[in-house]
Amino acid sequence: MKNSIVRIIILLFLAGLLPLNCSAANTKADESSKNAAEAENILVTFVELGSVRCIPCKMMQPIMKDIEKDYAGQVKVVFHDVWTPEGEPFARTYKIRVIPTQVFLDKEGEEYFRHEGFFPKEELIKVLRQKGVK
Repeated sequence: MKNSIVRIIILLFLAGLLPLNCSAANTKADESSKNAAEAENILVTFVELGSVRCIPCKMMQPIMKDIEKDYAGQVKVVFHDVWTPEGEPFARTYKIRVIPTQVFLDKEGEEYFRHEGFFPKEELIKVLRQKGVK
């Protein structure tokens, strides 16, 4: 009899946990959907591969901040410091030869333009406009 009561208590406890797991999964799905919806508005992803210790890379920092601010919602700016353990894999992924290197991805994630070295803001904006950034 004691075993039956213990089993029932365990089953009730486990049944009570099931809705918690479902609601957590729904929350994650909602967040994922929200992120996907936000990503749909992004026309260009601007990937800067450089380092915080490289002079031309440091010169790109204010330009990246301006682009991120001026084109919020249209352009996603991503920076990878390729001289760190976290950023180094991106150097291989994008097969860079020098830093800084700027890689521009369209909304499908396909590379459509690449530049090596310091990239003046005015020239960079021309590349963004190729994909409809206003």
